[in-house]
Amino acid sequence: MPAATTFFEHQHLARRNTRVMVLMFLLAVLAVVIAVDLVLATIYVWSLNDFALPAGTRPGVLAVYRQVPGELYLAGAALTAGIILVVSAVNVVKLAGGGSAVADMIGARRVAPATRDPLERRLLNVVEEMAIASGVRVPAVYVMDDERGINAFAAGYDVSNSVVAVTRGTLESLTRDELQGVIGHEFSHIMNGDMRLNIRMIGVLAGIVFVGSIGEFVMRSVRESRDSRSTGGIFAIGLALFVIGYVGLFFARLIKAAVSRQREFLADASSVQFTRNPEGIAGALDQIGRATGLISNRYAEELAHMFFGQGIQVWLGGLFDTHPPLEERIRRVHPGFQPTGYRRKREAAAPPSAAGSEEAFGRAAGFAGEGGAPAADGRRPGDLSAAWGRSAGASAALVGSMDGAKIDYAARLLKSLPEPLRAGVRETASARAIVVALLLAPKDEVLAQQVAALEAAALAQLAGEARAFAPLTRRLGSAFHLPLLDLALPAVKLASEAQKGDLVKALDAVIHADRRVSLHEFVVLTLVRHQLAPKKGAGAVTSRKLAEMRPEVLKVLGLLAQSSVRADATGEREQQQLAAMRAGMKAMALEGEPERPADTIDDAVKALGALRSLAPLQKAIVVKGLFAAVTLDDSIGVAEAELMRLVGAVLDCPLPPLLESLDPATLAA
Repeated sequence: MPAATTFFEHQHLARRNTRVMVLMFLLAVLAVVIAVDLVLATIYVWSLNDFALPAGTRPGVLAVYRQVPGELYLAGAALTAGIILVVSAVNVVKLAGGGSAVADMIGARRVAPATRDPLERRLLNVVEEMAIASGVRVPAVYVMDDERGINAFAAGYDVSNSVVAVTRGTLESLTRDELQGVIGHEFSHIMNGDMRLNIRMIGVLAGIVFVGSIGEFVMRSVRESRDSRSTGGIFAIGLALFVIGYVGLFFARLIKAAVSRQREFLADASSVQFTRNPEGIAGALDQIGRATGLISNRYAEELAHMFFGQGIQVWLGGLFDTHPPLEERIRRVHPGFQPTGYRRKREAAAPPSAAGSEEAFGRAAGFAGEGGAPAADGRRPGDLSAAWGRSAGASAALVGSMDGAKIDYAARLLKSLPEPLRAGVRETASARAIVVALLLAPKDEVLAQQVAALEAAALAQLAGEARAFAPLTRRLGSAFHLPLLDLALPAVKLASEAQKGDLVKALDAVIHADRRVSLHEFVVLTLVRHQLAPKKGAGAVTSRKLAEMRPEVLKVLGLLAQSSVRADATGEREQQQLAAMRAGMKAMALEGEPERPADTIDDAVKALGALRSLAPLQKAIVVKGLFAAVTLDDSIGVAEAELMRLVGAVLDCPLPPLLESLDPATLAA
C-alpha cells in the first residue's frame, strides 16, 4: 500500500465516506418511516368496523390505504423521524468523549501506565513501540476483562487522542508477534481516519434500531402484565414495532458492512507493512478461526464494525458481516500461510505469559554516558545532520507512514532511555516532572532562573521533582524529546485538571525565565497545551482552505525557516531565512513576498493551533512547504527533523522518525 502520500487522502476519503453514510442513513430513516406508516394505516383500517370504499371503487390494498387520512401518515412520519433523529443525536452527544467514551460504553478497563501485570506490560510495550515509530501520540490502552474471545478495536475522534482496547482473550491467547499484528491493524484505523467515522456510526445508527427496541419493550411489558384481557392490541402494536425494528437493523447492518469491509482489508495490509511480519497478523486471524472473536457485551451489535474480527453472529453473513471471511483475509496478507505448520511451530514456542515481556524491545542500543563530547568539527552529537535526498512532496508523503525499520528504531530508542526515565513516565507525578525537566537548561545560571520562576509561581514541589530528573534529561538529544513526551502523556492525562493546569503553567514559567523562547520550547508547550486541553465534542472542524489562512501559514513557515539557518552573521542569517521561506511558499503555491515570523509566543501558538482546522489535503500542502523550507540545502539536522515531528504532532499529521538510520546512542547530547 503506498501509505506515504495517502495519509491525507485516506483522511479525505474517510470524510467522504461519512457523507455516504449520512445519505444511507437518510434512506434507512425513510424505509423505517414507511414501515411505521404502513403499520399505523393497517391499525387504522382494522379499527374501523364501518370502513367502506366509495361506490364504484374496486377493492384492493392500495385503494384501502388511500382512504387513511393523510394527517395520520404525516403524524407517523414526523413522530418516527423525530424519534430516530433525537435518539441518534443523544447518542452522538453521549459519545462526545471520543475513544474513552466508547471504551467505557463496553465496560473496558484502562490499563494503568505503571501496571506490573506481565501481559498488560507487554501490550503497553507493543503500543508504545508502534506509536513512537509512527509519530502518533501513545493511545490510552484498555482491556475488556470479561471477553474471552480474541478481538480488539481502536476508537477516537482524531489521531492524537485515540484509545486501543483488546479483550482478555487477546492478551492470554496471542504471541507477541500476533499481538503486534493486531495492534498494527488498529494503528491503521487510527492513521487512516476510520475512527471518527466508526464512532459516528455508533451514534447515528442507534436511532434506526430504536423503534425496534420500543416494540421489544412493549411486548415484554405485556407478557409481564397480569391483566391479559385488554392487552392483545397493545401486544400487536409492540410486535409490529419490533418487526419494524428489524427493518432498521437490516439497514444498520447493511450500512456497517458496506463501510467497513474494504477498510479491514486496508488495515490488514497496513499491519503487514508496519511490522514486516505477515505471519503475525495471519497467525492472529488463524487463532480467531480456531477459537472465537465473538463479543458477549450488550453493545456488541453497536460496535461490530469497529472490531478487529467479526464480533457478532448474523444471518445472511455474506451480506451483513462487517468483516471479510477470515480465510480471505489470511490469503491476502500471507498467500503462502500454512495453518498446520504454523500451529505446530507456535505450540513449540514459549507461552505468551512467560516472563521477560519487558525484554521485547529488540536489540539494545545502549545509552551514551555522561556529557556527550563534541565532534571534531565542534558540533555536538545532537547537532548531527544527514543528507536528505527527498523532494518536498516526497517528504510530506512520510506523514502517516510506518514500516518495520522504524519500529526497530523505536525499539532501540526506547531501550536507550535510562531506566529511571522509563519508570518515571509511568507514574503521574513523576511524568509531569519529566515533561518539565525536558525544558530545563543545561547551564546552571539559567537553570537557577527557571527554578526561581517555578517557585515564584507556587510550584516549588514540581520544581524540585523536575530538577531531580534534569541530569538524565539533559543528556538526551532532541531525538529523544518527542518519544519521551509521548511516553509521559498517558500518565499525565490521568492527573487532575488542577495538576494539568499547573503543568502548563510550569512550562510557561520555565521557557520565559531567561526572557527568550526557543522554537523547540514553543512547539513543546503548544503540543502539551493541545493534548491537555478539554476536548469539545467530536473535535475541531477541519475544512478550511489554505487561502483563508495565509497569515497563519506564513507565521509558522517563518518560524520553521529560522531552524534551517546555519550562518552566524546576521545578514547571512536573514538571507537564508528569506530563501527558506521563499522555497516553502513556492512549494505551497503562495504568491507574494515572505512576511516576518510571529513576534510573540502567543502569536505563534495561535497561528500553529489555527492550522489544525485546515482540511486534510490542505494540510498536505502546508507540510510540503514546511519541508521545503527546512531542507533547502538538501540536508536535515536532528533538531530540524524533530522540530518537524513536533509540528506534525500539533497539526495531527504524524511523522515517523526521520533519521532512523542513526543509532540512538549517538543522539545523546
